[in-house]
Amino acid sequence: MNIALIGYGYWGPNIARNLNRSKKANLYAICDMDEANLNKARKLYGDSVKYVKDYHELVDEVDAFAIALRQNVSYPMAVELLAKKKHLFMEKPLATSTEQVDELGRLSEQYGVTLHVDHIMVFHPIIRYIKQMIASGELGDLLYFDISRMNLGPHIKNDINAMWDLAVHDLAVLDYLCDGMEAKRVNAAGLAHYGSSEELTYLTVEYDHVIASVRSSWISPIKERRMIIAGTKKMAIFDDMQLDEKLTICDKGIDISDDFEEYGKYETRVRLGDLYMPHIETEDILLNSIEHFVDCIREGKESISGYKQARRVISILEQADRCIKG
Repeated sequence: MNIALIGYGYWGPNIARNLNRSKKANLYAICDMDEANLNKARKLYGDSVKYVKDYHELVDEVDAFAIALRQNVSYPMAVELLAKKKHLFMEKPLATSTEQVDELGRLSEQYGVTLHVDHIMVFHPIIRYIKQMIASGELGDLLYFDISRMNLGPHIKNDINAMWDLAVHDLAVLDYLCDGMEAKRVNAAGLAHYGSSEELTYLTVEYDHVIASVRSSWISPIKERRMIIAGTKKMAIFDDMQLDEKLTICDKGIDISDDFEEYGKYETRVRLGDLYMPHIETEDILLNSIEHFVDCIREGKESISGYKQARRVISILEQADRCIKG
């Protein structure tokens, strides 16, 4: 399947590398208005790839496009390409509003093409493992998620805040693990010290019987990517900064006993069990995302990180923005 990449700046080189190594896709062309970026790509891919500055030259030559550009540029481009019946692999966030997401979703359905959002963490093998634990009942009923995604930089953006840049990953994972459950209540607070965009945000999302706390920061002295998933039977800690075993399963929790003598109608007891770290083979999650996109096109099925998931994620971000702005 011939796929053209539009945008060879910050993230584009990673997409190009994985398109090139995939057995399911063919990196047909790279498009960028900056000749310097195209020259960087030429040094890697030589004559095996076509290089253009105008993506319109490629519309009749490829099956799909991968767009790695800012949303203010990518949205009108996506509208145009969907109307030309081209499948799209889009970087996160898909758009800057739910209205834009609705329009892209409408076009993808009208023209019968796949619209895939690169919610890359959804394609992590550890997230897939946790999903299986939830589905099997091993974790019990979900209680809460506690999530931190922090670093010092490496950049402070002016067009979006830390929440739109970082928490979007975690909200997509929450959506996946909770089977697309709609948020009932959203609260947020943030700090904008170095510019107009918040460099630090605290986000709370309430679902039915589940609550999630998501902290996002560009101004932390430590780098942290950690998620705690607590259930009534077991709890899991996913620490993406660990080099080897990133997932710890804790057979810990709270048990309720009818043997009440002191605390009223029931008594709670802390249960302290074993810890174990299952070995999960490393996978390239961007490659997983790309190949899921190709599979969806070939099989005519909806992506697990399609526009419907993107809408739920962006709806939460919009509500959180309103809280922060007051």
